[in-house]
Amino acid sequence: MEYKYINKIDSPADLKQVPLEELPAVCGELRQFIIEALSKNPGHLGSSLGAIEITVALHYVFDTPNDKLVWDVGHQAYAHKILTGRRDRFHTNRQFKGLAPFTNPAESEYDAFIAGHASNSISAALGMEIGDKSHNTVAIIGDGAMTGGLAFEGLNNTSMDKNNLLIVLNDNHMAIDPLKGGFTQYLVDLTTSATYNKWRWRLYQLAVKIHLMNDAKRQRILRRNNNWKAALSKQQSNIFTGLNIRYFGPTDGHDVIGLVRILSEIKNHRGPKVLHIITKKGKGYAPAENDQTVWHAPGEFNVETGERNLSPTLSQGEGEQIPPLWQEVFGETLLELAKKNEKIVGITPAMPSGCSMSIMQKELPERVFDVGIAEGHAVTFSAGLAKAGMIPYCNIYSTFLQRAYDNIVHDVALQNLHVVLCIDRAGIVGNDGATHHGLLDMAYLRPIPNMQICAPRTAEDLREMLTLAEGLEGPVAIRYPRGRVNPSPGSSTDGHRQSDRAELFTRSREGGQTELQYGKGVKLRDGEDIAVLTIGAIGNTMSEAISSLEGRPEGVSFAHYDMRWLKPLDEEILHEVGKKYKTIITAEDGIIAGGFGSAVLEWMADHGYSPRVVRLGVRDQYVEHGSTKELYHMLKLDKEGLCESLLQEQAK
Repeated sequence: MEYKYINKIDSPADLKQVPLEELPAVCGELRQFIIEALSKNPGHLGSSLGAIEITVALHYVFDTPNDKLVWDVGHQAYAHKILTGRRDRFHTNRQFKGLAPFTNPAESEYDAFIAGHASNSISAALGMEIGDKSHNTVAIIGDGAMTGGLAFEGLNNTSMDKNNLLIVLNDNHMAIDPLKGGFTQYLVDLTTSATYNKWRWRLYQLAVKIHLMNDAKRQRILRRNNNWKAALSKQQSNIFTGLNIRYFGPTDGHDVIGLVRILSEIKNHRGPKVLHIITKKGKGYAPAENDQTVWHAPGEFNVETGERNLSPTLSQGEGEQIPPLWQEVFGETLLELAKKNEKIVGITPAMPSGCSMSIMQKELPERVFDVGIAEGHAVTFSAGLAKAGMIPYCNIYSTFLQRAYDNIVHDVALQNLHVVLCIDRAGIVGNDGATHHGLLDMAYLRPIPNMQICAPRTAEDLREMLTLAEGLEGPVAIRYPRGRVNPSPGSSTDGHRQSDRAELFTRSREGGQTELQYGKGVKLRDGEDIAVLTIGAIGNTMSEAISSLEGRPEGVSFAHYDMRWLKPLDEEILHEVGKKYKTIITAEDGIIAGGFGSAVLEWMADHGYSPRVVRLGVRDQYVEHGSTKELYHMLKLDKEGLCESLLQEQAK
């Protein structure tokens, strides 16, 4: 498709050459460009479509990159990337060695701050504004990020310290799923009080025009603004004006000309200020507007028909069932357990569909709590539920769980409360990159007293771990990866065959008994020369690697143990291995510093064994974005890489 405007825009300076009245056409081209690009190279569609007009207006009014735009969260920023010199590389977005999935200062001077997690923009932008007052700083917060506690901490600090920060509240009433909670309703109430705000803004503009208003007078009036508002609207002051943060809005976030005019008026106002804009997630593309949850990140799709490409990525043999997703196994099992035990409840921070807790939510909505993008609160709320005698299953992605570390330590583990932490997306997650890989959880959870940690290799393992956790005492963490069960990362049909889905999801054990035992691993293969210890789904890849080396003339044989539990470790297996083998290889899909391999190494030293322990995993690094196949290959944790490591040890 030919683009009249955006093909000539390589920087915001080029954008400023476009006449104001032609900016809607620029927005239309950006919208079409993003739709076309993401139909072939999947990414976060809905959020960026909804933020196009505010992106154009901000770059049109402000002097970027000297003025700083701090995006929260970064999947709003696709139009920003296109307007800041990355149009011709946008087809590589989220691909291995391509553009980053979110804003990243290492990629562009226009990216002021990393924005993979939500709610950090106000705090970061406030620090940047106070640290360098020579330029304007804008925080653009949206997609549910205002429900995060850090956003409120930033607002509180903004109200206390002298600053000129502008906060753009991009209000679309959505995260990935529809937003819940009081603050969401509060924004709805602000939206419905638009008459007062419209007339206040018009009166202010008139006062400036006839020289009855200047900045000093505005500051004095701001202090009296709450009383004025109560008198005019007979409503209480809103949270922003209550904090002495000047409030503008709500206004139409898809009126780019109106946004330019408002931003031009308020950008030089002294003191902190909020511009509240109302946008629609998926704006301009009917399928995305009509099903905003699905079209947050829809995968490949046909632009003309809106039909999504849902064909499985795993090839199938004739009659073979498509393996379920790990999250589906979790969701179905949780519902099954909850139906039998009324004390079981589910907690998720704004990810019911992402973690499949939506399965339980549909049947038992009163026992599922979507607390918004608030991981710390989710954990402490779970602690309170446990204290009251409930059994909370709190599902949080691995990379987001690190945001609740103090809550785990202080509120859960210190009191030895029975909270089941279901850690989704553990290990390499793929194209979302460094901000989303779940590589740290084993290392940061292992030192916590009272914590119990396990990781399934198969779907049956996950079901049994979730079942076993119900009857344990104290905190339990169950970590499992993204994607489909059993086939190893990057493989096709290699690996273990799946149970029939119906059998897997309906099978139950009388009296809650499971085949999986607490703190016990399992020997998958006998061997005489080298012991291989794995934990979690990477054990499937290791099984393939060992099998592929069978029959080689070197004659070295590998024993393979799936440890299942990181804490407590299976000491019976470790004694057996420590006595018999001079070389031990450990493998994990996480950071090796302080992780599973470190636990084995420490145990051997503490118990007087001195084998050579070779730890395979992720070294001291943040892992870039790319497909799981590409990343596991780069890390040498795919079948080929593990074979190479095994052969190296075999040769010694």
